[in-house]
Amino acid sequence: MKSHQSAQTMKPATAAKKLGVYLPATPADFQSGVVSRTELGELQANPPEWLQELRRTGPHPRPVVAAKLGVSIAGLARGGVTEALTTEQIEALKQDRPEWLEKERATQAEVRKEAARIKQKNDEQDAS
Repeated sequence: MKSHQSAQTMKPATAAKKLGVYLPATPADFQSGVVSRTELGELQANPPEWLQELRRTGPHPRPVVAAKLGVSIAGLARGGVTEALTTEQIEALKQDRPEWLEKERATQAEVRKEAARIKQKNDEQDAS
């Protein structure tokens, strides 16, 4: 006897996170339903207009905002950014270059530099 395998599904919040979009900005039917792995794959491979528009103009979730600004999510919070931002708002911040953003970018650059140093050290140890 074969058991029937059901399709794996996820909550809309999980699907939105995987798609890199802000859940409250998605269509109501997306927010209220469940998304199967097949549907998620289809959304990623052939994004509908609403998904393309969200990715293009936002509002973007904090991880996307942080990446676009070159800072950490914690850096956003320290800078007072706690909500989703649109692409236009992100570009305005890049143009205005507030002090907190410059400081957080410098911090993030140091973190990346240190991570690269540690990786190189570990690679050298593995090679010997």
